[in-house]
Amino acid sequence: MLNKISIKDIDFQGKRVFCRVDFNVPLDDKNQITDDTRINASMPTIRHIINNGGRLILASHLGRPKNGPEAKFSLASVAPCLSQYLGTSVRMAPDCIGPDVKRMVDQMKDGDVLLLENVRFHDGETKNDPEFAKALAANADIYVNNAFGTAHRAHASTVGVTKYLQPSAAGFLLEKEIKYLGLALAYPDHPFVAVIGGAKVSDKIAVIENLLDKVDTLIIGGGMAYTFLQAKGRPTGKSLVEADKISLAKELIKKAAEKGVNLLLPQDHIVAAEFSPTADHMVCSDANFPADWMALDIGPATIATYTGALQNARMVVWNGPMGVFEFDAFANGTMSVAATLAESKARSIVGGGDSVAAVKKAGVESKMTHISTGGGASLEFLEGKTLPGLAALTDA
Repeated sequence: MLNKISIKDIDFQGKRVFCRVDFNVPLDDKNQITDDTRINASMPTIRHIINNGGRLILASHLGRPKNGPEAKFSLASVAPCLSQYLGTSVRMAPDCIGPDVKRMVDQMKDGDVLLLENVRFHDGETKNDPEFAKALAANADIYVNNAFGTAHRAHASTVGVTKYLQPSAAGFLLEKEIKYLGLALAYPDHPFVAVIGGAKVSDKIAVIENLLDKVDTLIIGGGMAYTFLQAKGRPTGKSLVEADKISLAKELIKKAAEKGVNLLLPQDHIVAAEFSPTADHMVCSDANFPADWMALDIGPATIATYTGALQNARMVVWNGPMGVFEFDAFANGTMSVAATLAESKARSIVGGGDSVAAVKKAGVESKMTHISTGGGASLEFLEGKTLPGLAALTDA
């Protein structure tokens, strides 16, 4: 599936290893980590390198700093968490390039870990500037990419650095992501069901088009469903509709029919008077859809249809919620999908972003076959695109 060199193939003893990880973790007002899922997901790769005598230099971004270094985007908050996981001290560098970093790397012993400061404090990172990439590579012998969440970005620390460091290998997390997402696209078990939700059709067009060639059933939920419903001439009240995407929705409905894909759309709705967690709300069908109300979740009949399709599936890819699940009154559709997948025997692949948050809210993370750590990257992979961060690695 991933024809790239793995870290299993490399002798790390005494080598300086530049490892790109995804430590783009959420922080509270006091710069404390509120969810360390991404750090935890990186640990097997980190442990493998240091247990095999590598001198590990960790690089990541955090947030989107606009004007150079900003304290709220510093990775300094991550070092104590890493030290706790590893049971050993992790040193924090003041920058990601420069003489201070070189000095700290020169002092490293086999099995030591150094965390570099946010690579996006330099604009050369997002510009994939060759000089910046060369400076990043200057302190290392080997490159490892374990950051699936940024594999769709052609940045200096994901692509540029590989021109100066060979071999460039895939970490365990990257391999795991490609294994499961690749399996869904190349060798799916049938019946294969895709659940696609979220606010906008425009964000998911390419995913839907790519999956129509592969799935048996396509379930559409969330705000985007109402562009499809309007395309079918059904009432949508004041629900979110992308008027400029109605003709495209018609085209996708037609394609699904031509390919024999069972396309499921909401048949009833939880509608509200306004977009608010405390808004007046009720169940309605097409027959009594209030013209000045908006749908914020799928209704009970739709939940029954959708979960019925999921119960019979052998493989499910889920990307995007069924409603505004952040508001408890409109979370039932999304929570029902999560609960059904948790009890299902199907391989369940949850593709990043809001779907991951929904699975966590439902408390069923451990029941999913695979939860992707990359929102945009998993979307682009499901669209069938080549991810630059993968393409740049050394061929096996």
